[in-house]
Amino acid sequence: MLDRRNFLRTAAYAGAGGLIAGCRLDTSGQSPRREISINGRRATVVDIHAHCTFLDELRAAIPDVNPAGAGLPDLLRVGPHRMEMMDERGIDIQALSVNQFWWYAADRDMAAQIVRVQDEGLAAWCDEHPDRFVALTSVALQHPDLAAEQLEYAVGQLGHRGASIGGHVANEPPTSERYDPFWAKAEELDVPIFMHPNNAQNVVREGGLAGRGNLGNIIGNPLETTVFLTHMIFDGVLDRFPGLKICGAHGGGYLPSYLGRTEVACEVRANADCANLKNPSEYMRDQIFVDSMVFSEEGLRHLVAETGVTQVVYGSDIPYVWPDTIDLIADSPSLSDDDKMAILGGNLIRMLRIETG
Repeated sequence: MLDRRNFLRTAAYAGAGGLIAGCRLDTSGQSPRREISINGRRATVVDIHAHCTFLDELRAAIPDVNPAGAGLPDLLRVGPHRMEMMDERGIDIQALSVNQFWWYAADRDMAAQIVRVQDEGLAAWCDEHPDRFVALTSVALQHPDLAAEQLEYAVGQLGHRGASIGGHVANEPPTSERYDPFWAKAEELDVPIFMHPNNAQNVVREGGLAGRGNLGNIIGNPLETTVFLTHMIFDGVLDRFPGLKICGAHGGGYLPSYLGRTEVACEVRANADCANLKNPSEYMRDQIFVDSMVFSEEGLRHLVAETGVTQVVYGSDIPYVWPDTIDLIADSPSLSDDDKMAILGGNLIRMLRIETG
């Protein structure tokens, strides 16, 4: 029987290692690796929000697979170009994850195969570059008991540091007791769950964000994150699993920006039917983390003010093109040097159990 991990290791480099959009890389002339320092102290920059894909490996390993993300750009494939992007910005370590979550529609057997191929592809890449990458599994959340098994395998056998999930499963928030086996396993393993949205398809009516401005992304993505995090609070998931750690992409969506309304909802709305045992702001300063993708000094200052510096982590959204927040964090007049070191990497070094020399 073919050793799948060795197969994936070979396939990854054959399919992605030397080509970007049809052009062969010349790694001999790479630009120097940027290093980030805060008042003379070298900062280890760790990125929680880094996309990748293993479509070639999936098609090779599973003949019947039909990836809905077949049109994803070549730059999502891991290869030397990824480290060039990181070096240019000054990112030392990325936590890679596969998103889009098209496999949430797959049956149990197919979902198990898809996640295994992706996880072992991630493991092979991280094994080759252990000083630059760690991995987050992307489980089959539509089968919560299987998702728990996948998380345990990925963390225990492959060395993954947590999981990445979408904000809904076929329009259902993953916050009912049906999903408790997965949340229980994440708490037991003490690993973070990174939630990444996909245009709020569970919230917005068809065509509701059509038109100029790519609103499905610009408004829909943070909206989906907002709805997910709010369900996690009001549906009592964070109380059932008080050791659970959740990181919301894109600055936690709109929740930190309008937290006051959420804070009083259970008191002022007679039909709120809240299951949470604490105020929403308490979860924001304990179990909920957010990435730094807010792109302005005032946005960053406010994010830290609402969540606390321990809950904010650096995210890039590589390889997608967004303003980078490393310099925003490093130059922020509202943060102390220790705050900057924590957001750029210290918080994630602890959360992801990254060893630094």
